[in-house]
Amino acid sequence: MDEHNYALITGASSGIGLAISRELASLGYPLLLVSNEEEKLNEAAAELGEQYGIKAISLCMDLAKRDSAQNLFDYCVTNNIKTEILINNAGIFFFRDITNTTPGLIETEINLHILTPSLLCRLFAEQMINENRKGYILNMASIAAWMIMPGIALYSATKSYLHCFSRAMRHEVLERGVSITTVCPGAVATGLYNLPMRYMKLGVRLGIILPAERMARLSLKKMFRRKAEFIPGGLINHFFIFLVKSLPDALVRRLKKKIDKLIGK
Repeated sequence: MDEHNYALITGASSGIGLAISRELASLGYPLLLVSNEEEKLNEAAAELGEQYGIKAISLCMDLAKRDSAQNLFDYCVTNNIKTEILINNAGIFFFRDITNTTPGLIETEINLHILTPSLLCRLFAEQMINENRKGYILNMASIAAWMIMPGIALYSATKSYLHCFSRAMRHEVLERGVSITTVCPGAVATGLYNLPMRYMKLGVRLGIILPAERMARLSLKKMFRRKAEFIPGGLINHFFIFLVKSLPDALVRRLKKKIDKLIGK
């Protein structure tokens, strides 16, 4: 493997992003880790570099800013970081009515889930095609992409865009050497959902929640096999998607009220 063929992972300081970074480091890939959590990011880069004997660069950057994709690409060009793998993983999650969400937070989620990954795909895919005619892009969507659910309206809509965009762009670049894989996980054992630890451990034991490490291994396996899409969790998540899509509107609103009470709204 050429020493300049990096794996670039966004949202790499924790959760799925860190687990994916660890898996890629174990395969010998030099890493460019990107996140807005500078301390965690530096610790992760130092740990992975020492443990696996690879070069791990940490770059603290707020990917919710409108110019972040171009700035990140320019950083790679300036520092001769040739990217073979792009992992678009950075994101946020919150359960809240749109009317109770600030315009700034709406813009942040749209930029993180739509604008920045779209531009990163455009910039790095072109580079992969022109320089090596080889590359892998993994975009982290969600099973929420199929769910019209109140409380997560913005999250679902942005993940639906990312899912549709990824599947369509794949057809544009696949025959030119770049494979785009869309991953649509359900619940994963990370801090993204602010779930109490006792419920998280119970979910993992029951097989409802997937450990981040297993999620990372399975996702990368599909990516390297150049698969178009991967929904972790097998039949359970496929059934859950069908179930949620089949719920009557009145029941959806009733469930929303129960969730509001549960989280203290």
